[in-house]
Amino acid sequence: MRTYDNGVPATRIEDAVWTKSRRSNPNGNCVEMAPLPDGGFAVRNSRHPEGPALVYTREEMVAFIGGAKDGDFDAMVTGGQ
Repeated sequence: MRTYDNGVPATRIEDAVWTKSRRSNPNGNCVEMAPLPDGGFAVRNSRHPEGPALVYTREEMVAFIGGAKDGDFDAMVTGGQ
């Protein structure tokens, strides 16, 4: 099974199917995710699709998405503490 390291050029992730959030806007201010063969995920900047991809395990993404749903990161985008 092929594995990928953080910083791999996104174009080198073979057979990646990138998904963009429905909350994305036409200005390209979004990230895209693709599942990886090992169960992890790659994340890239949609404005630079050929740029580096960050690679996360399934467990890391579950923790991140859970924290986002719980509001753990809201202050980072609202200017609160």
